[in-house]
Parts: sequence; structure tokens; C-alpha cells
Amino acid sequence: MLLVSLSSHAAELNFRHILQQERSWAGLSSKKLKVNEIEWSYSEGGDLAKPTLLLLHGLSGTRDNWNRVARYLTPHYHVIIPDLPAYGETLVPTDFDLSIPNLAEKLRRFIDAAQLNPNLHIAGHSMGGAEVKSLLLVDSAGVYQSANTPYLKDMTHLNDLVVRKAGDFDKLMNLVMQSQPFIPVELRVAQEKLMIQQSSNTYKMVEQLVTMSKLYTPDSFALIVRGLEQPVFIVWGKQDRIINVEAAYELKNLLKNAAPPLLLEGIGHMPILEAEQLMVQPYLKFLQKIK
Repeated sequence: MLLVSLSSHAAELNFRHILQQERSWAGLSSKKLKVNEIEWSYSEGGDLAKPTLLLLHGLSGTRDNWNRVARYLTPHYHVIIPDLPAYGETLVPTDFDLSIPNLAEKLRRFIDAAQLNPNLHIAGHSMGGAEVKSLLLVDSAGVYQSANTPYLKDMTHLNDLVVRKAGDFDKLMNLVMQSQPFIPVELRVAQEKLMIQQSSNTYKMVEQLVTMSKLYTPDSFALIVRGLEQPVFIVWGKQDRIINVEAAYELKNLLKNAAPPLLLEGIGHMPILEAEQLMVQPYLKFLQKIK
């Protein structure tokens, strides 16, 4: 048992070392910030004097999902990538409220405490309101008229995506990615272990998404989206099996100030991991046009 424990500990240390190397390669460093009951872990890179990009990961993800994209952003922008509450290395109390409104409010408090320029460019998540200078929406969730996948028609199916036991990680990767990047076996095993440890929180997040889906219809969701005034850049994998690509066109037609969607052939639900080079150059051009 002692040998197994030591082997497991060594594997975890190596996993963390690999992630730190990947962050350094992307021009990022790891930081922590205590804000009330949350101990935030986040990555930061780039010139503080440059405009700030806040990159937010999705369900069951971590800040490291963005490392491949961040490599191309840190030479030009100040980049902040937090582990959202209860994910990655961001620590919260056991009874923490994982509702969407509470997460949004806690994120605002993090922005204030980190003394970030409130005139932010946000990728992956819409906070809404005048503080947001632009949005990058990558295979973004919503309540769509054009929904035709099981996960959009009935969000309880998102529970099928939770990594609960050994083998689930590979199944998830095969589902969400059409063009998987190489991931060393050691890293896959460690990532799966982390996601299993966080599975109870992922279930809670799915419950919140199911609740939200019952509160909104495609028409009421459309009213909210039409209220966004900021410039928006939409990126979508054409072979996304979680949120079908038709939703990209629907979003474009609803938004007041959206560029034509960037649709990526042969890419699934995770363009930030599958095709970072294909999406980042058009995104940089989009950002350069914003005054």
C-alpha cells in the first residue's frame, strides 16, 4: 500500500509539473487570490499595460484548457484565466452555491479584487453589461430554436458527460472532440482522476443548467441575446455533437454586433484544444478592430 501511495503521489507531482510547464510555454504564471470564502487559482500573463482578456472555461474544464490559445495571446494582451469555483485548484466551502447567478457575482468580485481593468474582453462566457468590451463565444451553450442534439433538447443528458470512473475520460474526449490533440497517457490518467474527484460538483452544475433550461424558452433566450451591444466573435466546430453548428448561425442572427461565425471543418466541441491555431489568428484580427 505504501508503494502504491508513493507512486500515486509521484504521478500527481509530475502532472502538476507538466501543467506548470505548459503554462510557462504559454507565457503564463500561476497565482492565488483569496476573495471572501473563495481561494481563487488563476493563470496570468502578458503586459499589464495592454488590454485585458479574461478567458473562462466550460463545464468540467479548468484554466489549462486555454493554454494552447493563450500562447498566441500573451504577446499582445494581458491575459487572465481563472479556475472557476469548485474546479481545478480554486477552493470553495463544501456548501458553496454553484448557481449561475452566484458564479457570475463571484466572478465580478474576483475581477474587482484582482484590480483588473473593468473594460474587459471576455472569452467563453457572457457577463452582460457595459463592463464587457467584447465577447468571444466558442461553441456556446444556450436555449436554441435550432437545437437538435440530445444534450440541448434535454439537458439532463449532460449527466452522461460527467467523468465518474476510470474509462469515462476517454469516452468523453471521443465525444467532444473530432480531432484530438496528443495527450500523454500519464497526463490523461491524472486528468481523469481530477475530474472524478470533482464529479459531485459537476453534477451540481448540470442541475443548475437543467434548472436554467426550464426557466428559458428559445424566445426568452433570444430576448437576452438581442440585448447584447458588444462586438462578438463566434467560433464553432462544424462537427460539434454537444451543441450543433446551426446554433452559431442562430446566435449571429440574434446579436446586434456579431462578426460572421468562424466555422471549423473537422472540429468538434473543443476548438480551443483541437484547432487553436485556426481560431486564434482570426480572433486577434477581430480584437484589433475594436477601439
